[in-house]
Amino acid sequence: MAVPTSLSFLLASTLCILLFAGMQMYKIQLASKEWLTILGGFLGSNLFIFVLTATSNFESWLFGRGFQAKVFPEVLFALAVAMFASGLIHRVCVTTCFIFSLVALYYVNKVSASKYAPMATPSKPVKETKKRK
Repeated sequence: MAVPTSLSFLLASTLCILLFAGMQMYKIQLASKEWLTILGGFLGSNLFIFVLTATSNFESWLFGRGFQAKVFPEVLFALAVAMFASGLIHRVCVTTCFIFSLVALYYVNKVSASKYAPMATPSKPVKETKKRK
């Protein structure tokens, strides 16, 4: 179920704040074991997706429906915020956040391209006329 851009911005912003607060509340537990540091990086990549969604929806609401997020500054800003939040937990969380975020960005781009990319129409083949000798 799709929601309007303004509501999506509010939802993504709320989830950003809640996820960041949860990561800070449980940072001692997330840094205590190896697999929990990987989980901390995964949570950071979710924060990346929420920050990217909130930023993109805000710009789309502000500049119009046709505005698209670019690699610089939107994606790099969201990645920097997520990696900073992961860095507050543990050093390994930064690395795993980066890896998970790149994988998530690939799939977000793939879904976006399948939904919003223009369909290529095949051109009609040109028939060659044969000359009789």
